[in-house]
Amino acid sequence: MRFLPFGPHRRSRAAFVALCLLSATGLSACAGRPGPETLGTVALGDYKPARVETLYTVTTRDRAKPGENVFTTTKTREPNYASFGVSIPPNHKPANIEWPKPGRKVNPKTDFAVVSQSVLDRPGLLQAIRAREAAPPVVFVHGYNYNFQESLFRLAQLKTDSNLDGTPVLFSWPSLAALPAYVADKESATYSRDALADLLADMVRARNGEVDVFAHSMGGWLTVEALRQLRLQGKGDVLDRLRVIMAAPDIDEDVFTAQLDVIGRMRIPITILVSPDDRALQVSSILGAGTQRVGALDARNPEVAEAAKRYGVTVIDISSLESVDATNHNRFFDVKQLAATLGTPTSSATLGDAGAFVLDAAAQTVSSPFSLAARVLRQQ
Repeated sequence: MRFLPFGPHRRSRAAFVALCLLSATGLSACAGRPGPETLGTVALGDYKPARVETLYTVTTRDRAKPGENVFTTTKTREPNYASFGVSIPPNHKPANIEWPKPGRKVNPKTDFAVVSQSVLDRPGLLQAIRAREAAPPVVFVHGYNYNFQESLFRLAQLKTDSNLDGTPVLFSWPSLAALPAYVADKESATYSRDALADLLADMVRARNGEVDVFAHSMGGWLTVEALRQLRLQGKGDVLDRLRVIMAAPDIDEDVFTAQLDVIGRMRIPITILVSPDDRALQVSSILGAGTQRVGALDARNPEVAEAAKRYGVTVIDISSLESVDATNHNRFFDVKQLAATLGTPTSSATLGDAGAFVLDAAAQTVSSPFSLAARVLRQQ
């Protein structure tokens, strides 16, 4: 894919503003960043939460201690497995994660809380996947600057807000969870591609059915690398069972084209949610010497539409959706708004359409004649 770059003065000014906003947002986020103590099991006593989400996790992070579900930033040769029961507080608001206030213990009446957990191994995870045959797995691959507990509770939020009918599985790679660690995070994500490819193959074959993959930001880079690995391993049968959605993927456009040249056309087109005003990806572009990021493509550009059709991918501009923060990088957090808009029927066409489309969130329509049915997020 080749696109027209915007002018150097405009890019420099946009990047400067983006860096300032991203730094301000990141600093405020880090101030309330949850520590590993939030992974401790909370005794419920007489309280019975209305909703508890069962989440499975696979991670290339090492355990802090053997037999415990606290994970570090150290890479491990063999993935670690676990399951968590996370209760959702009655005061939960869509797109939010209700953390305990600094210095306060987790209270399941007001906070997301771990109410049960167990250490698993690979056979145990696959057995759980088989047992939930009616609920196809949905793998969430987080992005840059996440610690383990943030990614776990983000998946719990997405699960509860979307009423997802699948089995949620977190794939967590060893991000350092620090703004200056962009390059280190990219290396850690790349390190984890074999483990993700193996997980996807395991789950497809364990249930002999489709597996959904939802990746965000740098997690998109990791996911596409895993797809490429599966193709090089001759596992086309696995690729044919994958439904891949990427939100704001942090991938250089030329690298993405080279990856797609190896992967080939997927049976179910990869869906890419983009926002040209994504400030975090503007920063990433600067770090990449001004390269265009896939998650910031302009779906209105005829070259983007033509390239999307040629490679068999679906590009959807979601920048009309309300942003949850100043970076415009996390619009997918408000999954109810996203699912309602993407699920709006506009024609008899189906999910198999490739090309570039623009959402009109106010009118809840898609500017091209197709319906990205609620199947995208497993809405029924």
